[in-house]
Amino acid sequence: MNLPALIQKKRDGSALTKEEIRYIIEGYTAGHIPDYQVAALLMAIYFRGMDMEEILSLTRAMLESGATIDLSDIPGPKVDKHSTGGVGDKTSLVLGPLVAAAGVKVAKLSGRGLGYSGGTIDKLESFKGFSVEMSRQQFVEQVKNIGIALSGQSKELVPADKKLYALRDVTATVDSLPLIASSIMSKKLASGAEAIVLDVKTGSGSFNGSLERAIKLANLLVSIGESMGRRTLALVSDMEQPLGHAVGNALEVQEAIACLRGKGPADLSTLCLELGTHMLTLSGAVPGREVARQKIQQVWQSGQALEVFRQLVAAQGGDPRPIDEPALFPQASIQREFRSPKTGWISRISAREIGLAALELGAGRKVKGEPIDLSAGIFLPHKVGAQVKKGQVLARLHSNRAQAFGPASELIAAAFEIGSQQPEPRPIIWAEVDAAKVKKQPSSSSN
Repeated sequence: MNLPALIQKKRDGSALTKEEIRYIIEGYTAGHIPDYQVAALLMAIYFRGMDMEEILSLTRAMLESGATIDLSDIPGPKVDKHSTGGVGDKTSLVLGPLVAAAGVKVAKLSGRGLGYSGGTIDKLESFKGFSVEMSRQQFVEQVKNIGIALSGQSKELVPADKKLYALRDVTATVDSLPLIASSIMSKKLASGAEAIVLDVKTGSGSFNGSLERAIKLANLLVSIGESMGRRTLALVSDMEQPLGHAVGNALEVQEAIACLRGKGPADLSTLCLELGTHMLTLSGAVPGREVARQKIQQVWQSGQALEVFRQLVAAQGGDPRPIDEPALFPQASIQREFRSPKTGWISRISAREIGLAALELGAGRKVKGEPIDLSAGIFLPHKVGAQVKKGQVLARLHSNRAQAFGPASELIAAAFEIGSQQPEPRPIIWAEVDAAKVKKQPSSSSN
């Protein structure tokens, strides 16, 4: 095939065939097609888009570029969950143990964060000795033995996605729904679970921004999963303000543990309950949502989920003592407070500005591969809708970089708006997208 002709074909708005897409992905993964030609194709896709058949062909070609995980030897239903990410998003740390304790196997491959704070596996490295490197055999055995494994993505799985994402990152083509959807779903399909629940974020702390765009992405993800033989459902959840109170790796782990003890913030607890209910229902382990909800609440209240979390940490080589002794988590050498400039109601906490402040403090990565300060981050005592007085603490900043507090404080000042009236609460969950493409507005809401 002639690659310049394929680039021109997409540039001019025509659809690529599955054979053409396979040729491109196989050639690029093998190193036969240079970056500059694929970069041109990515830009053509960015502007021209892809139809559903193209997206499915791209996802399948990426999936088949490497190995996949076979979970068929593990008895019982297996489920996976993915979040498009955000500020303070530690749901996987709570959800995985909850669902595993409820009797459904959780086989989750997670990535490292690039941006505001670490990814799930970065956060888990707050436990000394915790290993995210697992062979496929180790991964499967751990899911079989304790019901859950949270591992980094191996080089064998979906290598095409790793190469394409790196190129998208430096060619301003990350923000393309077809490319986002195929990237997410190729990895989820490779992990072998029978059912997939997706948490698609909307708001200032997400890359989606608008609710309309988030719902469009959710529809794409569900369509791909269902077309590839996986039961798939997506929730569109709010990321206008940070999720929970903690932003930053060790701080978020501590909040997740508090949540597993039944003492977590309302928004995080509500989202985990909703996602967990869907994970149990979609897996087929329970007959309906009400039974699933009761089961999740039961293992939550009994402490079984916290015990599964403890087993997870130990199984992957981590020291579980900080679960009961928080002082053993990484601690920042400097803490500062940001106080309210006036009395009133908190009408806005921009997740984006808070995330950028956490990044300044060392909680995230500005460049891929950059080390993360696991102790760095921000604790926000109040949520939107709270009434505060002048001088009351709005944020506690943790860092080992003395020079970072000035820029971080400026970003936090920009993140907060204090008004004279209490604002209307925003929903935690904006929409639900299932195989029938039904979009619902759940009743649960929170500040």
